[in-house]
Amino acid sequence: MHRLDIVGVRVELPSKQPIVLLKEVGGERYLPIWIGAVEATAIAFAQEGITTARPMTHDLMRDVLRALQTELAQVTITDLQDGVFFATLRFANGVEVSARPSDAIALAMRMGAPVYGVEAVLAEAGITVPEEQEQEQESELEKFREFLDTISPEDFNTPGS
Repeated sequence: MHRLDIVGVRVELPSKQPIVLLKEVGGERYLPIWIGAVEATAIAFAQEGITTARPMTHDLMRDVLRALQTELAQVTITDLQDGVFFATLRFANGVEVSARPSDAIALAMRMGAPVYGVEAVLAEAGITVPEEQEQEQESELEKFREFLDTISPEDFNTPGS
């Protein structure tokens, strides 16, 4: 199992599909996971320290876990089947719960829990990025951060939420 840093969220062009990009700690591999727009926003908000007027789903989950005095020990990206990633949440009491990686990462960021990936997933889906592309990714991340600076949490309120 390998510890992964959360590099951030970016939009893959030309499909405009958001991805969360993880990087192997002490290694060279990146793990891109395609996610939904809502999950991308949740991860980006956590990374930027943005809080909303009302708790988002991942904030609510964090608050419930804290109220129950339950700590999230770690998140693990456990499997990749037919292009779909799987993850588990492991709590301090040893209980494990299956989760989508995007939700697991958003929760881990809010609770300060580490993220890991199993070798089989990194071997199959991990990529090595040449240094010049890594600099381009940083530029894309900066553009996304600038976009986040221009929006407010109210922009994401929808009727019935």
